[in-house]
Amino acid sequence: MRILYNVQTSHVCTAINLLKLILLSCLLSSCAKVNNDQANSFVSASSVARTISSIKKLPKDDIWWNIYGEDQAWNFKNANRFLPTVHVHRFGEVSTLKSRINEKIADVVVDTPIGKKTFKTFLENPVSTTMSLVILYRGDIVFEYYPHQEDYEKPIYWSVTKIIVSTLVGMLEEEGLVDITKPVSSYIKDLKNSSYGRITIENLLNMASGFDCADNYFDRSSCYYRYSSAIGDGYWTEESPSNPYHFVASLEPKVIAPQGTKYQYSGVDTFVLGWLIETVLGMPLHDAITKKIWMKIGAEADGLMIAPRNGIPVIHGGLMIRPRDAARFGLLFTPSYKKVASSRLVSESFIKRISVIPSNLQFDKRKQSQNGKRFAHSAYQWDAVFSNSDYFKGGWAGQGILVNPQKDLVAVYTGYAIDDNESQPDLLPILRQLLNHIYPSAR
Repeated sequence: MRILYNVQTSHVCTAINLLKLILLSCLLSSCAKVNNDQANSFVSASSVARTISSIKKLPKDDIWWNIYGEDQAWNFKNANRFLPTVHVHRFGEVSTLKSRINEKIADVVVDTPIGKKTFKTFLENPVSTTMSLVILYRGDIVFEYYPHQEDYEKPIYWSVTKIIVSTLVGMLEEEGLVDITKPVSSYIKDLKNSSYGRITIENLLNMASGFDCADNYFDRSSCYYRYSSAIGDGYWTEESPSNPYHFVASLEPKVIAPQGTKYQYSGVDTFVLGWLIETVLGMPLHDAITKKIWMKIGAEADGLMIAPRNGIPVIHGGLMIRPRDAARFGLLFTPSYKKVASSRLVSESFIKRISVIPSNLQFDKRKQSQNGKRFAHSAYQWDAVFSNSDYFKGGWAGQGILVNPQKDLVAVYTGYAIDDNESQPDLLPILRQLLNHIYPSAR
């Protein structure tokens, strides 16, 4: 009986192994078909001639992004071809974003600067400079369109990078590694005797340092521009400071208000927060993004950060990623975070704090609007928190991420500027109009 049992068991094992081989063969065949389909549909994003021509057009006595129209679009998608970059590494299996296209989205009639148009018609119009748009509802892709880029390209997201920095600070706070009520010098000893050292982490998160160092992209003598030159985002010469850490530590900007009382948009605040992350975790910011976020969301591809000077990433706005990966990050703020992460990376309490108007913080009422639509406040590096719980963060010249935790919505887009007046239509109010029509309330 024992011999017979072993023989039968052997036959069963052989059958099971054979079945496994058949299933594996089918799976590999399916994967091969998918890979072949992808290869057959691949379109090269830039020819050799176009690359050479575009790089020759880069300004010689100005910063690379100070060029507009289609040339700026090419530069935004290809900054890694002419600038040093550092990697944000992905890891493991790619998280699946199921495609459940909502056909109604393309056909919704919206108000635009060129009149009432269906949403898809507007995006296809030459006046639109939107390069990509991905919309997720309940964790699934309901709209995806790439009018001016390939889906695999990694355009720069500029200041959208700031909310990745603030999110990392929120994570450190949840882990008990950072107390945001403390001055930042409690963690960065090099700022102990610095003007920025006495600013609390919370006030840096809310861009309320009280210093006169607002973003200024063109006045090379301004506080902000000199910082941006030091990190490599602004135009620099041999006389420009080359170490942004030393430069910020030595800054003595004019005080325009007690900290925590006046909102003023400044990438220097973001830089100090990035410095905080690097100090607490003992690694450069791009590695911190890798460790705490990118390795955990099933990203499709490595991200990049431009690092024009000394290998230091542009902390306030240097991230280059695929649109779907930007959407995966956005999902961390929604109930559908499980579609990309095995555990909650962004806590509910952190998400709720973004929606709370910072006490005593005053905003410029003239600027507290988006095309006439007032928003409640800005917080935690997000540009606008609207009354319907839309959280928005924009990037210079046409990028954006819109998240609504209550509706379980995420929308990410990239774009470029037509001219130095940025006279192209603003996609945000059109997008919000569309989404409020299709998804009027939380589920």
